[in-house]
Amino acid sequence: MDPTLPVLDVYASSVDITRQLCDIESVSGNERHVADAIETALQGLHHLEVTRDGDAIVARTTLGRAQRVLIAGHIDTVPLNNNLPTRFETIDGVDYLWGRGTADMKAGCGVQLKLAAELVNPTVDITWIWYDHEEVAEELNGLGRLARVHPELLSGDFAILGEPSNAAVEGGCNGNLRIEVRTSGVRAHSARSWVGHNAIHDVAPILATLAAYQPRSVEVEGLVYREGLNAVAITGGVAGNVIPDEAVVTVNYRFAPSRTAAEAIEHVRELFAEYELTVIDEAEGARPGLDAELAQQFLRAVGGEAKPKYGWTDVARFSALGIPAVNYGPGDPVKAHADDERVPLDQIVACEQGLRAWLTGA
Repeated sequence: MDPTLPVLDVYASSVDITRQLCDIESVSGNERHVADAIETALQGLHHLEVTRDGDAIVARTTLGRAQRVLIAGHIDTVPLNNNLPTRFETIDGVDYLWGRGTADMKAGCGVQLKLAAELVNPTVDITWIWYDHEEVAEELNGLGRLARVHPELLSGDFAILGEPSNAAVEGGCNGNLRIEVRTSGVRAHSARSWVGHNAIHDVAPILATLAAYQPRSVEVEGLVYREGLNAVAITGGVAGNVIPDEAVVTVNYRFAPSRTAAEAIEHVRELFAEYELTVIDEAEGARPGLDAELAQQFLRAVGGEAKPKYGWTDVARFSALGIPAVNYGPGDPVKAHADDERVPLDQIVACEQGLRAWLTGA
């Protein structure tokens, strides 16, 4: 064993495992050390078959059970901002683990690692997945790469993604669309602006449409998803003395999973029919999938009422494979990527207990 490799104690508490994982810095693109540590910790566990692809680790039980569950989490984080190493702190009587990655989403990964080590005889076969490059461009995503390179490893009947959900079940996710709305003008010297046409001025009706837009709340399989249509960037301008001939408003549409990405694009085209539009990013949403029998068993085991996931997550990748999937993990999504990112310790314990109860039939 490399003496410089961080060592994970998978038989420690799920809180301590979370802290160990977080203190191995793994900003997207730098996941190798934490992936090495996870792989090394799992290789001594004889009830698991371990496969590595890049910096993604897959560990599978092969007990011949009638059903297989996939439980996944990403091991990368957004960049640091003086928020490592981790520390424990108490705020308003609540005990937290503070630091980058605690909520998004190494607490979920820590729970999964502890249970992967300890559950040698679960009621279903389990595929545990820790993957890389979730926080960056879609084409780099480790789960997407596994689907392309090792689709056999992603075969299953139900999936759980440990994204932060305040230790509650969040079904499906909204779709995500980004479109550039472009205006065109004619350049001219700003001292003689009347001989040109100002493309920046022409974005005013676009912004007015967005400001007046009333987003929908859409019920899908019993969960109500809130949509959003917003300008997220404006670019334009040539120089301080030139009338600009082009301006671009980048519009982000978060659409309910009742719509396909193609239908979402058509909706935005209808709103801005007179403008040139360019689709720069699109991601399908995922329906809740809570009518699946395994999903119902899971809900009964962990308790509480399922909620919708407003943001996009990798449950959509499972959904595209025909696998019902939910989000279930410790941490408040509001604290994901925040400089004061932190996770309540009791949520880490609650997720461990919920998953353990369901996977063992306790």
